[in-house]
Amino acid sequence: MELATSFRQTWAEVDLTAIKENMKRIRQRYPNKKIYVAVKANAYGHGYIPVSEAALETGADALAVASLDEAVLLRENFPQAPILVMGWTDPRHVSIAAKSEIELTAFQPDWFTQAAEILKDKREKVKIHIKIDSGMGRIGIKTKEEAYAVIEEVANFSSEFEISGIFTHFATADSFDLSYYQQQLDHFYEMLEMFSPIRTLETQVHIGNTAASMRFPDDMVDGIRFGIGLYGLYPSKEVEKISAIQLNEAFSLQSRLAHVKELKPGEHISYGATYEAEQQEWIGTVPIGYGDGWIRKLQGFEVLVEGERAEIVGKICMDQLMIRLPKPYPVGTKVTLIGENGGQRIRVDDVADYLETINYEIPCIITNRVPRVYLTS
Repeated sequence: MELATSFRQTWAEVDLTAIKENMKRIRQRYPNKKIYVAVKANAYGHGYIPVSEAALETGADALAVASLDEAVLLRENFPQAPILVMGWTDPRHVSIAAKSEIELTAFQPDWFTQAAEILKDKREKVKIHIKIDSGMGRIGIKTKEEAYAVIEEVANFSSEFEISGIFTHFATADSFDLSYYQQQLDHFYEMLEMFSPIRTLETQVHIGNTAASMRFPDDMVDGIRFGIGLYGLYPSKEVEKISAIQLNEAFSLQSRLAHVKELKPGEHISYGATYEAEQQEWIGTVPIGYGDGWIRKLQGFEVLVEGERAEIVGKICMDQLMIRLPKPYPVGTKVTLIGENGGQRIRVDDVADYLETINYEIPCIITNRVPRVYLTS
């Protein structure tokens, strides 16, 4: 494959066909509910615009992001799509959201007071989603006292705010132990009842992240938020084992050999000379490093070269790493860090397991220095 927009020999491939299939499958599961797709953090490292476009084309109703900056970027490219900011937005910027028809998340009484002053002066109105903290412990209304205070503010400023959504986020919906999930669910419904005075027929209640929406269809109310599943990744191994929805992984990471050399016994590789050849070895240099997000802790992990596994040896540099080859290969030979190669496969989960983290983090940490190439078939 030729990379028309980059001179680099390292690139990430994003399979938009896989993303569309994942979207179609969750839409089939929920034909009559509103589906928000989470495209925050550059669509989990996959690319804001191409991913949003693919999701909207195949059944997504709205886009969900973490910040107003992300929402403004998407609004420039998708003038008609509903866009929700799920994180906190500075009330001083509420007019930007109103003008761009971007929906905001709010949960603090003072926020409504400050935002209302700005909207009053400009005769503008903004759509708000009320966030309930049912046990995640990040942001949201936690107590009945907080709820009463917010309800009072919304009632006082009905000309400035329209409550278009109420939602929460589950902390353990991806776990086998459902006791905390049930505790959160019960708390949310208790809090939801309090908001009856300011709810309308247009107010959407959406509680399901990917894990909850894949596991508990009977618990979902008016809508779901489809995040990690859109990219073909399961929110946990527990969910993958029991899921009735088959997902297609969309992200792969590729490079090419830039140099191949022979090492003699006793010769060393990379910073600190920590790797020493025990016998005659072939070493390949690959133009990717921690500056690209392939962090130093991945030393010892394996990549694929013509279907053979090759270990990363020596410390990973900012722009390059070295691998021990089973035999000499020509410069330019493809190296697969994530994805399929010669009948072998390295999954995003394999990288996450090696780093003792979650699969969400892996495509997110691959920097924008690595060009994304979009596959459509």
